[in-house]
Amino acid sequence: MLIAAVIGGIFAHRLKLPVLLGYLFAGMLISPHGLGLVQDTAAIEDLANIGVIMLLFTLGLEFSFDELRRVGKVAFLGGTAQVLLTGAAGIGLGKALGWATPEAIFFGFLITMSSTLVVLKLLLERNELDTTHGRVMIGLLLVEDLFVIPLMIILPTLGTSGSDVGPALIEAGSKALGFMVVMVGLGLFLLPRILDRIAQARSKELFLISVVSLTLTAAIASQFFGVSAAVGAFIAGLLIGRSVFARQALADIVPFRDAFGALFFVSLGTLVDLRFLTQNLGLLAGVVVFIIAVKLVIYTAIPWVFGYNARTSLLTGAGLAQIGEFSFVLASVGVASGILRDTTYALILGAAIVTMVQTPFALSIANFTYRQLHRTRLGGRLINHRPETADQRVISLSGHTVICGGGRVADMLTNVLSRRNLSYVVIDLDPQVIYRLKKAGIPCIYGDASKPDVLSGAALEKAKLLVCTFPSFLDVELTVINARVINPRIDIVARVERDLDAEILKGIGVNALVKPQFEVSLEITRHALHRYGLTTIEINYLLNSLREGTMS
Repeated sequence: MLIAAVIGGIFAHRLKLPVLLGYLFAGMLISPHGLGLVQDTAAIEDLANIGVIMLLFTLGLEFSFDELRRVGKVAFLGGTAQVLLTGAAGIGLGKALGWATPEAIFFGFLITMSSTLVVLKLLLERNELDTTHGRVMIGLLLVEDLFVIPLMIILPTLGTSGSDVGPALIEAGSKALGFMVVMVGLGLFLLPRILDRIAQARSKELFLISVVSLTLTAAIASQFFGVSAAVGAFIAGLLIGRSVFARQALADIVPFRDAFGALFFVSLGTLVDLRFLTQNLGLLAGVVVFIIAVKLVIYTAIPWVFGYNARTSLLTGAGLAQIGEFSFVLASVGVASGILRDTTYALILGAAIVTMVQTPFALSIANFTYRQLHRTRLGGRLINHRPETADQRVISLSGHTVICGGGRVADMLTNVLSRRNLSYVVIDLDPQVIYRLKKAGIPCIYGDASKPDVLSGAALEKAKLLVCTFPSFLDVELTVINARVINPRIDIVARVERDLDAEILKGIGVNALVKPQFEVSLEITRHALHRYGLTTIEINYLLNSLREGTMS
């Protein structure tokens, strides 16, 4: 099974798909329903359970409350609304297919989970992690991940018959609450002292064994309270993640998580009934279309309701319209509880694989659709329906800097410009960023900087400099094209990642390009040459030669 995971992962990587899909396909291939290379999966499932524990533990370690606060209401309220609305739609589909009520409810909440792994990978590959839609997507996914815990406690009680459901739910909730109280108490007072004492030994091996032991101890202890082992591991990770030892613990546990996680996804693949799926292609296609359509509509509507523009809303909907890895975790709980039938389980896994595979294509189609709508009169009216708001101080500006994008790069630039009493205005389409800038007294405009009307509202025709801090090449390209029409003489500085994109931006009139990774390498080179005694003039000459590409 490990060999199958390696081969499947390599093929998935070659096809530029998430490796977990390779693991799933590998499991399907060697399963009793495939080539039959694996017949008894019980031992593998035991190892896979450790993978789930490690997965939830690292989720707790990596969970970022700061990121949630950064996105704000759209994450908390929007994420909660998505779970409830998608869950209700899924329950309706389950009932329409004639399933029992507990199974329909379980299915409904299973499809609410989108894939954090797939979305993160795509955003990183597309260099869109720090874009507005990237931040919104990550915020929504963080809230969804939090919902895994109560769902793992509540949903198994659906297997209780009739009037016993209420008492079973109360009992499960009470035990879970008791476990959390005990864990929080230990986590605040005992865990930091234990880890501090172990860290003082300055032994990497001892620290590693201690982290693994604490993880498994929390998982085992949780079962005495009737709580899932994965829930116990998550809470332990959450508590350790608030300590100073979080980064080292994460670095040590990731190899274990990845190894056992691979076994988990391969074992899931071995349980997929290929014959059932091939015999029910119509049902599978219907469920896939239903999931994509429902999640696309709900996820697109959420950012729009919270004040984000059409492009952010459309990309958010397209990027999150899939079933995630935690759906597999919940599904395995449903099978173990006797609530989900094997056929329903196979249907969920098949739908998850298809929806994950389509995600990169959905994002590309969403980008293409937005650009096409932007060029038509009717589409332009629809996209521009939400008015942009400008600071009144912008109207009188002249010889100023227009900064497109209000992220970390813009924060540093505005700080320097303010110290030198130089005028500027920031354009951003993230309402949360605009609220923060207005609160700090910074001149700003809410809107899409790639639109001519927004650039004109920033008095671009009288501006001295245009700075594009967007990580997305498409945003930079559209902004530069429209800016050149409004003010052909303006100096433009833009951020770029790829050499191919740099050539395109030079061709459309960007005066200076900044490559973040390249600049980091130059700065490291500067320090290294300085240590060897080269003068500042010599170092600057060498670095400028590298920038201009003239160094042989």
